[in-house]
Formats: sequence, structure tokens, C-alpha cells
Amino acid sequence: MSEETQSPEETPLAAEGARGEGEALAALEAEVAALKEQVLRYAADAENIRRRAERETNDARAYAIQKFARDLLGVADTLGRALAAPPAGEDAAVRNFVVGVEMTQKALLAAFESNGLKSVTPSAGDRFDPHLHQAMMEQDSPDLSPGSVIQCLQPGYELLGRLVRPAMVVVASRNSSGAGEAGEAPGSRLDTRA
Repeated sequence: MSEETQSPEETPLAAEGARGEGEALAALEAEVAALKEQVLRYAADAENIRRRAERETNDARAYAIQKFARDLLGVADTLGRALAAPPAGEDAAVRNFVVGVEMTQKALLAAFESNGLKSVTPSAGDRFDPHLHQAMMEQDSPDLSPGSVIQCLQPGYELLGRLVRPAMVVVASRNSSGAGEAGEAPGSRLDTRA
């Protein structure tokens, strides 16, 4: 018998060996596919973690001045109150002092603006927005519709779109134009922040 021809006894063993090798190969290919999928999943997770860390770093950098800005808002308020009630008199020194306070306030507000801190000051007649305003009180107002801002007591501020301090406002009450519903307490529809 030559080497090229196989006996009938060797053929089933060879076929079984080939089948075993095929199954082993299929198992290895399945394992490789599963490992590739796992590697892709880990790579996607790593990319998501990198993006999240980058976003958190950018937010931390952008909003790092929030506490500092909140502390300076009191200074801006004090300068505003000083300018709202200037001292009486036509003395040149008093006028120069008032001009100096105005310049200081303008410089502070310019510094706020250049760092992304923007004033939120509603005008009379604007709609009350509980996301931007804090209702300090309600008053009757025959000229304005209920829920409208009558007066801004203190401006609010946003830092890059995030509210740092809400504007404190006086709001027209529901009874101001007779629009209140029967049985409803005055001012019960307003959301106020404590």
C-alpha cells in the first residue's frame, strides 16, 4: 500500500480528527469574536470616561469663580445702593466722590461681564420666572397682569448660563385685576424660593 492511498480504517479517524479540528477552530473563532467585542466595549467605556472627565474639568474651570463671584455680588449691591441715594449738595468734592463710586461700579460690572457673570434684571411688566426670579412679595397692580414683575428689588446674576443668585422681585398679585379664581388664596399660585 502506498503512502498516497489510505486504508478504509484510517478514513473515519481522519474525518473525526478533521471534525475535531473544525470544532476547535470554530470555538477559537467564537472566543476571538467575544474578546474583540469585549475590547471594543472597554475602548468605548474608556472614551466615555475620558469625555466625562474632560467635561467635568471644563465645568470646574468655568464655574470655579462662582463662589468668589457670589461673594462680590454684595459689593456690587452696596455700590448700587450708594449711587441710588447720592449725598445732597453741589460741592465739587461730593460730585467727584459720586463719580468715583460710579467708575468703581462700572469697573466691577465690566469685570463680571468679562468673566461670564451676567446680570438678570427683569423690567416692570416682565413675566415672573421662578427659575430666574425670587418673589419677595405680591402687590395689587391695576396696570399689570397677575404674575407680572412690578419692581426689581435686587438684580440676579448668571454665570455662563447657570444661576448664581435669583433676582428679587415684587410680583403683581392675582387680585390686582380681579382675575383671581373663587376659593383660591391670594398669591397661592406663585412659586417662591426661600
